Amino acid sequence: MFKKSVEAKSQQRLSGADRKKLKRTIKERFPNASDSDLDTLIPPKVEITVSKHPNRVLIYSLEGGLPMFFDVDSRGTSIFPTVFALWKVPHLLPAFILKGGEVSRYVIGGADLMFPGISIDSEGLPEFLSGEPWVVKVPGNPAPIAVGSTCMSSSEALKAGLRGKALKINHHYRDALWESAEGRYVPNAGFLEDVVFEDPSTQQCDLSHADAANHNSDGDNGELEAGMDGPDASYPDSSSKMQENPNIAQQVTTDLGDLTVTENVQSDKGIVEDQNPLSVEDIDALLDKCLLQVFYTTLKDKDLPIAGSTLWANHILPCRPPGTVLDIKKSSHKKLSKWLQSKSSEGLISSKEDKHKKEVMVLAVNRKHPGYTSFKPEKPQVEKNEQTVDLAKEVDINRMEVVEIYKPSVHVNPIFTSVGADTRQLYSASEASEVVFAYVEKENLVRPTNKSIVVLDAILCDALFKGAIKKGSTYPSEIHKKDLAPTFINRMQAHHQVTRGKESVVRKGGLKPLQIMTERRQGNKKVTKLSGMESFLIDAEPLASELQKKFACSTSVTELPGKKGHEVLVQGGVIDVLARYLVEQYGIPKKYIEVLDKTARK
Repeated sequence: MFKKSVEAKSQQRLSGADRKKLKRTIKERFPNASDSDLDTLIPPKVEITVSKHPNRVLIYSLEGGLPMFFDVDSRGTSIFPTVFALWKVPHLLPAFILKGGEVSRYVIGGADLMFPGISIDSEGLPEFLSGEPWVVKVPGNPAPIAVGSTCMSSSEALKAGLRGKALKINHHYRDALWESAEGRYVPNAGFLEDVVFEDPSTQQCDLSHADAANHNSDGDNGELEAGMDGPDASYPDSSSKMQENPNIAQQVTTDLGDLTVTENVQSDKGIVEDQNPLSVEDIDALLDKCLLQVFYTTLKDKDLPIAGSTLWANHILPCRPPGTVLDIKKSSHKKLSKWLQSKSSEGLISSKEDKHKKEVMVLAVNRKHPGYTSFKPEKPQVEKNEQTVDLAKEVDINRMEVVEIYKPSVHVNPIFTSVGADTRQLYSASEASEVVFAYVEKENLVRPTNKSIVVLDAILCDALFKGAIKKGSTYPSEIHKKDLAPTFINRMQAHHQVTRGKESVVRKGGLKPLQIMTERRQGNKKVTKLSGMESFLIDAEPLASELQKKFACSTSVTELPGKKGHEVLVQGGVIDVLARYLVEQYGIPKKYIEVLDKTARK
């Protein structure tokens, strides 16, 4: 986002009311921030300025030009802290820990974070939703180096086999936003108490020119530069601008160097690193092998035609050998389109260039080609390690289950007491049926001449019909077996249990359906309202952010007047696709979704 320096269109001082609003927004978006953290990020007596940029980004800076927060859409719904704010409050956001220096080099270079580059501990992948703000850290260093938003939820990541893009990087150390700060600095070793930033036994951040020069003179030894040049000299203004807080002033280093990540290979023997880079010929051979493996295993003729980018992301990369890095730029072809065109020239595939999408489309596969017929595909390897087992047992947070349960009422309590069942527990419909039939069997109430008829004694008759029969009417003396269980269950108190992932809740009464309504506003503009999502254990704010990205439209959340719960407002008539999305993504049964289109013509 900040790859190129962009001059601000306008800059103004933040008023007192806007300052309080910004503080509330930060508190709501970052619940980990305490009041003292907020005072650290937005000091009470320090002037705050907001600058507007041509790409609609708002940047909030402290007096002296130190940016602390930036708003992507200028509406307050996608506000992120800068690395300067994260260095002051490292626990502000949850963090992904990188596997090693090789990954950090790409992140600092501006690339998005992929799942294979994330280090996952024995507890498994943490739970998160799509669109949540997360930061990136290097092992052994609490100072974040980048911040962004998640590209998919943890459940989607597990379904995808932990492949694909994990975090879209919005801002990172040494990008244009960092370089534009007048008071920019790098935290030194004393930045946090009881934290050692420079540990020779782990991955570390060297913050001086001398240390970097010493490391470089000794040779590589796994040391990887961050991919950016260091600043020209020191920044004397940084200390003067931080005089208000002497503790922070001590944290500012005036002689800065490159942010160097030193990688100790022995620190984690379980991680497969690319110690011996492949030659160009080896990469070309590996590309051909992966392509043929795809043709034999995952890509069928019914999937054709297919875009080259889709073929690469969904088929070729998942088929590469474990622990290997497949980079088309390091091959002799340099580009994916040229590689596919070379395969087309060999006669292995038929392809053509889509001028509209500006990429190569694979039209057909020649399965009689000598290269295809002579290739022997490998069986997919199943990795049986503790991490895979833990990930397989990870609960899908989007999987929802609704169970109708019942509690014994005063009418049926004698039946439960007679068979020794607890009247304080909740029972499913089948369990309640077993109780009443156990009573029938115990009292021998089945008619001998007709086994489908149950003769009612006084206790069972009162349990089924007392209070339900009009005065003056005669109580029935028998009931058919097929009507016994439904009548008995109707006399109990209805409850429902909703379970989503590890969270479960039991409520009285039946489950109220989720309501989706589309109506017109301001002429011919359509808006779609969604309410009742709390009954299905769905938070309104994350859902609104998710729908905003899904449908590329603005969303808002308001409290329902006079009721508990919230209402999500989506711009546009998306009633059908929204209902389908809730069924597919959140597992809500169709019978629990009410749809009302007020814009439909009569």
